[in-house]
Amino acid sequence: MIVLMSWRNIWRNKARSVVIMISIMLGLFAGISILSLYKGMIHSKVRTVIDRESGHIQIHHPKFKDDYLPEFTITDSQAVAKTLQIPNVYAATQRVVTSGMITTTTGSAGVNIYGIDPESEKAISKLDEKIIEGNYFNTSTRNPIVIGKKLATKMKLKLKSKIVLTFMDSTNTMVAAAYRVVAIYESENAPFDERTVYTTKSNLNNLLNIGDKFHEIAVILNHDEDLDAVTAELKSKFPDLLVETWKQVSPETELMVSTTDQYSYIILIIIMLALAFGIINTMLMAILERTREIGMLVALGMNKLKLFTLILSETLFLTFAGTPLAILLSYVLITYFNNNGLDLSGFGEDMMKEFGFQNLIYPEFPWDKISGLTAIVSVTAILSGLLPAMKALRLKPTEALRK
Repeated sequence: MIVLMSWRNIWRNKARSVVIMISIMLGLFAGISILSLYKGMIHSKVRTVIDRESGHIQIHHPKFKDDYLPEFTITDSQAVAKTLQIPNVYAATQRVVTSGMITTTTGSAGVNIYGIDPESEKAISKLDEKIIEGNYFNTSTRNPIVIGKKLATKMKLKLKSKIVLTFMDSTNTMVAAAYRVVAIYESENAPFDERTVYTTKSNLNNLLNIGDKFHEIAVILNHDEDLDAVTAELKSKFPDLLVETWKQVSPETELMVSTTDQYSYIILIIIMLALAFGIINTMLMAILERTREIGMLVALGMNKLKLFTLILSETLFLTFAGTPLAILLSYVLITYFNNNGLDLSGFGEDMMKEFGFQNLIYPEFPWDKISGLTAIVSVTAILSGLLPAMKALRLKPTEALRK
């Protein structure tokens, strides 16, 4: 009976109730859209880190990442490489890594220098697909180097430009070598492009004086779900080496993943808080308009609990009536953009790349957030109904009937 009365009461002023329902629907739609966009952006960022930069897993000498000293190479490299030939591993590559200075006629800058095997690197970072000018090491040029577009722009370099790399070898001797730019690449991460250059592993090995050894193994798995299992297996087989997942290699990305959900919920709570004031205002107006009616119900024997339930039920109906429509509308629109992509280049292509995001984002409907969303809506409805319900409970029947 109380529920039926509540449902009829909210339609006594149809225009006002519809406006509130539409407001709640649009607010929830905006909140779900933000959650979906963030989820798509984070997924894009994680895929960029895994598929085009670090891989799922990286292996180093335990002391190598302290100062990136050339002498800290991976010991028993052949045994490690053989162990990685397991079903869970899609591809692996060996890298020689050092840091140094790039010098040109226009200035100098600090860079990370990667000596790679051009063929096996294709499966890890897809460097060959990022080339926008020149050829991917398909050249007989002596001392070839591939540089990022951001670095090329900064140092005013182009194809066939000559540069000098300076770094320390394994004996702590300063080494300087001249290189020729054979290709320029561009990735989704502009800061990475600015500080990372590539040459061949054999070339860098000779200059670092480390023979055929290397500093890093990057691994791509067949499935993301295998990450923890394979990492644990490698750690048990090679306790003397540093085995890290992409989350440890790129902690800033992991931090972004872990904090985005919190930020999304905060935004949603702010939206619902703003809507709560509209709900409270509507219910207070409804109570003022029905003062005599409420007084009569109390005079006829309706107890405070039933009156409280009546007002709270009306608030719940107002709040939840727009929720299914908001979810449906969001699902339809997000599914469309998930299939076709949402182009954010209008916000600034360079700006997106500065933060390591692709311009084309594929929003994902946040099914995992629906329970949290429902909880936020429920709490909003209950809190919004408390003040109007308390207002109704304070009415004295004798005074209310005179109005």
